[in-house]
Amino acid sequence: MTAVAMMSALVFTPASAAVMACNADNMGKTLTMADGMPDGPAKMSVEKEMGMANTDMSQGKMRSACAHYMKAQKMLSEADDGLK
Repeated sequence: MTAVAMMSALVFTPASAAVMACNADNMGKTLTMADGMPDGPAKMSVEKEMGMANTDMSQGKMRSACAHYMKAQKMLSEADDGLK
């Protein structure tokens, strides 16, 4: 219960406003965004995290899946900031 409250607080902070909710639809959108990245270490890292998120989600490990998903979102955000 405490973990849910902490995650809820993180989800609604302004710094994470651009992060999408952790669900299968948004994971698909994140993979699509990763496909648009130039080939390189950043893209490979995002794809690796998303692969681990997908594996965990298929095994019912939602907490771990969402952790990997959030890491991938952060990497995408940092890569996007680097292109500006």
